[in-house]
Amino acid sequence: MLAISLLSPPYATLSYAAPAWLDDSVWKCGQRVVVPLGKGGMLRAGIVVSIDDDSSVKKGVVLKACLWPAEREPLLRPEYLVMVKQLALRHMVTEGEVLGGLLPAGLRTSKLRLRVLDGGRPRTVAMRDIAKMTDAERSVIGALWASNDVEVLDSTFDADEQELCSLLVDPPWSVRPSAKRQIEVLEYLHEKGMLSRTRMLKDLGSGISSALNTLAERGLIRIGSREEGACEVCQDESSECFSDIDEGFTLLPEQQAAHDEFIQLMHAASPKSALLYGITGSGKTVVYLELAAEALAKGRSVMLLAPEVALACRLENAVRSRFPSQECFFYNGYQSPAEREKTFRTLADRTAPCIIVGTRSALFLPSPELGLIVLDEEHDTSFKQDEGLVYQAKEVAYYRVQQSNGLLLLGSATPDVKTFHAVKQQAVSMSVMKERAGEGRLPEVSLLNIKNLKRADGILAPECKKQIRETVERGEQVVILLNRRGYSPLMYCLDCGHVARCPHCEVGLTYHKERERLLCHYCGYSVPYPVVCSKCKGLHYLPMGEGTEKLEEHLAEILPPDTKILRLDRDSTRRPGKMQRILDAFANQEAQVLVGTQMLSKGHHFPNVTLAVVADGDLGLNLPDYRAAERTFQLLVQASGRSGRGEKAGRVLIQTRDPEHYCWQFVGSADYDGFYAEEIERRRKRKYPPFVKLALIRASYPLDWNKGMEWVGSLTEVARALGKEHDVRVLGHTPSPLPILRGRKRFQWTLKSDSWISIRTLYYAMRNAVPRGSKLRLSLDIDPVNML
Repeated sequence: MLAISLLSPPYATLSYAAPAWLDDSVWKCGQRVVVPLGKGGMLRAGIVVSIDDDSSVKKGVVLKACLWPAEREPLLRPEYLVMVKQLALRHMVTEGEVLGGLLPAGLRTSKLRLRVLDGGRPRTVAMRDIAKMTDAERSVIGALWASNDVEVLDSTFDADEQELCSLLVDPPWSVRPSAKRQIEVLEYLHEKGMLSRTRMLKDLGSGISSALNTLAERGLIRIGSREEGACEVCQDESSECFSDIDEGFTLLPEQQAAHDEFIQLMHAASPKSALLYGITGSGKTVVYLELAAEALAKGRSVMLLAPEVALACRLENAVRSRFPSQECFFYNGYQSPAEREKTFRTLADRTAPCIIVGTRSALFLPSPELGLIVLDEEHDTSFKQDEGLVYQAKEVAYYRVQQSNGLLLLGSATPDVKTFHAVKQQAVSMSVMKERAGEGRLPEVSLLNIKNLKRADGILAPECKKQIRETVERGEQVVILLNRRGYSPLMYCLDCGHVARCPHCEVGLTYHKERERLLCHYCGYSVPYPVVCSKCKGLHYLPMGEGTEKLEEHLAEILPPDTKILRLDRDSTRRPGKMQRILDAFANQEAQVLVGTQMLSKGHHFPNVTLAVVADGDLGLNLPDYRAAERTFQLLVQASGRSGRGEKAGRVLIQTRDPEHYCWQFVGSADYDGFYAEEIERRRKRKYPPFVKLALIRASYPLDWNKGMEWVGSLTEVARALGKEHDVRVLGHTPSPLPILRGRKRFQWTLKSDSWISIRTLYYAMRNAVPRGSKLRLSLDIDPVNML
């Protein structure tokens, strides 16, 4: 009997019989297979997770036979299946859901073909054809399989799947207003990034084919294949950020001390976790690379992970510079399905040590024995995936080094409070680097109170504008952080006072001037501007507030005419390679000012930047999230770290309307230890992590379902009854901070306990109380990083 986890809905683990047309020795744990499902002849791909004898099958139960293996040797090793099972148990999902969420698309398909050599005549047989055969016909192919005269052809992508569509021109586009299909294509590519022609046709309909061809002819989009291994974010491999890192590099004293300590941990008899707590610019990357060299010399593989693709690209450049002859695998979500599948297959068969660089999804690659996993910027919330397959990358990384007896190294200038608490509890080792590498030194930080700032001044105070102008006139560079993209976050109707809102999410629509559209940043809904007010039918809107687009426009008005200003946010980096081009241009001093969102604050090295400005330091400080102060502190310290990295002294100006907040006294001196001491005591008093286990149970239902509130109320009764029984404090139900999202009402329960088991028990009971097929969706988020 074969226990097989399905890789697509219903994601169940089902029992199948080993078929008579193939020898029992064919089947192995970790192997991909194709199985029949239901009465309609559907086929599904699955993974064999266990093999048992038929004695465990209940009397009277007849099992369907597994149809065919998708490979001769297992794709997944036994330890990989153990990791999948543990992840499924932790998050209360099936193993199929985990596997379906982490395997590349091409490895989850049942649309496979066999190449059969029968009597010297090769023929191709699809799985759907095998499903229609008689047992005798299958036995013929089974005999050929046993004699190695049958091979499984790799899943192939049609020509349209290989043709990738991408923008070549930023908005505004020279397209007639009446060309609605062309505008629809351009807007979709701008929002989603590079997509295959197949995906475009599926999402927008076959009627866009002529629009695609017209736009390509006009040079507004590109249709073609992407170079293998190239990444949408950093397609241009022109960055030379780490070209000076080579085998002859000499470690500074602090770097050497950290290196020596971590080497001992790597060679310990048991797996270890450690924190490299180094200020911005202290040279943490160099330490990572020297540790990687040691692991490779010992015949063990290395993973270097970053929270964002742009930072992962920089790590990849550093690795290829430091190890020019070592094979390096780059893996991230922007790569095509075919690229990700090829990397996954290659590593599944590989036994020699290698280096893997990527984002959080690279953690699930079936790499050879891991001696070192590095999570750079470990505090970043991007290491937690909270949609689809929910997981915390730090937890998965910790589990993987436990399996391989390796070292998990977490690096940050502003560590996660929970990580630092683990250091204080001596559960995690730590090495500290307090000096900047090279000539750089920490900048001077000043607060500017903008509580009484007039609207006519814009978002920048007069003193701030003065400092920016003087810096530019000296020939130095400025970075300005405003963590709010678009032109204006709210559009206010002057006739009736109504704010333009998304009909699906009940949040304000952001005005994007370059695109002349109002856009919802949560669901992607957009409408052309100008737009008719839904309340009074008026057309008179006033943009309220500022985003990066408006700030860029304002700076162009107040700075000398020849000042070059660049903008780095999700809107300006949609086109392939655009992010790296912006960063390279600024690094090469082709522009004097760089305006950006939080992606500007991490990891970038600009030696000529002597002024960093945080335009709205309060943004995010008062969100309904216990981590709000921690995230603000981390963001601002990281942003401050962009200044003073060269020979010239740096300055940082932070604008705030709440200068008395306890966060500021520590941001000014980049005093992480002081901030930690204050923050940890606040959490101790209020019973927040790390002093309690915290989880969110989220519920949502369609806006037009009138039984939704009734079900939410009944689930609250279940939760409170079990909470008393299992010592779980249940807070809620309460409307989510974003109460309506993508056309669904949202509620949540906050659970606090000393036991994860108690929390899972409570969630299990609530989930079972919801009947199958209900319009109510329920999900568990363990240790959430997003409380919205």
